[in-house]
Amino acid sequence: MTDPIADYLTRLRNAIKAGHRVVEIPASNLKKEITRILFEKGYILSYKFVEDGPQGTIKVALKYDPVNKVNAIKSLQRVSTPGLRKYVGYRDMPRVLNGLGIAILSTSKGVMTNKEALGQKLGGEVICYVY
Repeated sequence: MTDPIADYLTRLRNAIKAGHRVVEIPASNLKKEITRILFEKGYILSYKFVEDGPQGTIKVALKYDPVNKVNAIKSLQRVSTPGLRKYVGYRDMPRVLNGLGIAILSTSKGVMTNKEALGQKLGGEVICYVY
């Protein structure tokens, strides 16, 4: 596997389209941070890190609207790929869906959203867009 973050986003996307409630994803520190941000911003219901074997897994409970059965995540887009990295300074911070979505960035102070990075005047690698 050459791009584990794209695999992570694809597993979430596929689980949403299939209507699954829980999805299991192989863990890494970057994936754990992305999952934490998705939980804090209300895109997923809950998550749990399972330490089994050398790598472990992340169990993500997806969040659905009880009335319309619509998922909280409308779109997950990978921005920076191993073949083409996308870096931005804090002055060129992307706005996702005119401020309604989030961009997840990897900065020198850790993984954070575009709004948090802008507040701290940090730039970094744009990992993905979520809305």
